[in-house]
Amino acid sequence: MVDTSFQVDALPPAEIAQRAAAMGVRKANMSVITTLIQAVIAGGFISIGALFATIAVSSGSASPLPYGVGRLLFGLVFCLGLILTVLAGAELFTGNILIVIAWASRKVSLRALIRNWTLVYIGNLIGSLVTAALVIMGEQYTFGGGAVGQTALNIAANKVQLGFVQALALGILCNALVCIAVWLTLGAHTTTDKILAILFPITAFVAAGFEHSVANMYFIPVGLMIKTFNPAFAASTGINLDPLTLSGFIQNMIPVTIGNIIGGMLMVGAVYWFLYLREH
Repeated sequence: MVDTSFQVDALPPAEIAQRAAAMGVRKANMSVITTLIQAVIAGGFISIGALFATIAVSSGSASPLPYGVGRLLFGLVFCLGLILTVLAGAELFTGNILIVIAWASRKVSLRALIRNWTLVYIGNLIGSLVTAALVIMGEQYTFGGGAVGQTALNIAANKVQLGFVQALALGILCNALVCIAVWLTLGAHTTTDKILAILFPITAFVAAGFEHSVANMYFIPVGLMIKTFNPAFAASTGINLDPLTLSGFIQNMIPVTIGNIIGGMLMVGAVYWFLYLREH
């Protein structure tokens, strides 16, 4: 007899919470070298997504895409970064904020939590900078008659001009959506499930202009490298690049990173721990 009962494939939230806690324990207990290497890979993956998004909205014509359409396309193709991170296996700082669930459940020490976040943040930065350097060495930014480089410079220049509070708020909103995407993938069973779980939250945060610390590890340095190594090209774009400096990069990263921690930790991790795991 054929079983005609309806079954929901995705795990319910209570089971996702259990899986998130177990994932946090596993990640926190990985060796230093494994954590660092996987973090470098994730930095590269997110950078490739950022590069893909930059290319997608670069226009060599005088008629760029309407703002909303351009942002939608930018966000949609950027999803490649998190898709590769989740499916290929890598350690991403913004997603690893969810280790706080295991810490709140007293399965991971505060020291192990901070250790993981620090190693992954450093590894993500290395992977992003290496990818940006390779893009500059390949002069990829000159493609499309220089349209790709102009878009990259415009993105970087806009990011470093954000105020502290603005960058903090955009960072909070960003990682609430990133961690929701990661949370949803924990309830998925197939590759297709996981890709679909990622698409809408990530497209939304990117299209809305929220700030992602690891993405900015690529977006701002690649603009800085273009400005530094090809000043003639940078000047030809007519973009005001005076704020695009190393200090401008750091001033962006501090509030965005803090915001990412707050958004993922309080708006996702703490909420779901309170709902499903506090009694345990």
